[in-house]
Amino acid sequence: MQITWLGHSSFKIAIGGQVLLVDPWLTGNPILPEDSHDAALEGATHIVLTHAHFDHAGDVVALAKRLNVPVVGQFDLMSWWEQAEGLQVVGFNKGGTVDLDGVKVTMVHATHSSSIATENGPHVPGSECGYMIAGEGHTIYFSGDTDVMADMKVFNDLHAPDIGILCAGGYFTMDMARAAYAAKTFFDFKTVIPCHYRTFPVLAQSAEELVKALPGVNVIEPQVMEPIEI
Repeated sequence: MQITWLGHSSFKIAIGGQVLLVDPWLTGNPILPEDSHDAALEGATHIVLTHAHFDHAGDVVALAKRLNVPVVGQFDLMSWWEQAEGLQVVGFNKGGTVDLDGVKVTMVHATHSSSIATENGPHVPGSECGYMIAGEGHTIYFSGDTDVMADMKVFNDLHAPDIGILCAGGYFTMDMARAAYAAKTFFDFKTVIPCHYRTFPVLAQSAEELVKALPGVNVIEPQVMEPIEI
């Protein structure tokens, strides 16, 4: 398995013979160099989306058409894009599991918000979510944008993820302390990768607090476009 951070909450995950682009935000992403965009997309088989905010979904329609790959996500948003944009989609909902050619993806709850700016004002197509992504003997919990939730105990009981990709920048999502609390209280991760940080001045610029709070866990501060092998 290979996990590559594309900056912010964008990841390229090579798992089980598939290459998932999760929340791929390239245009305007301040910490992903423009000359890395093609490499970031190379080999993609699916786009997986947690919610509709611009810093997660802003490039999705154009990328799906360019790459000719399906977009996987919450039913309401996928149905809208299928009808309005002609995209290939896999639309499902929380608690559901889809099989992406051998990689099992389960949609789980998140607590945040979700909207797209339109000429007629904000459009709210569906709701925010996270995912359990299972393959190669591992399960990744991709939190999406969220705060700590008691639901996380249920997620662990049902899925026992060994890898956590956790939003941790604060302001818009849980911060490093809250992400550490979630990891310690509800999960038994072997590896934690923080995200949704360093992008803007208002967000945390370091994961040092998370590292210190999780002794015995391999907390990896990702570097843009540097693959993490697991």
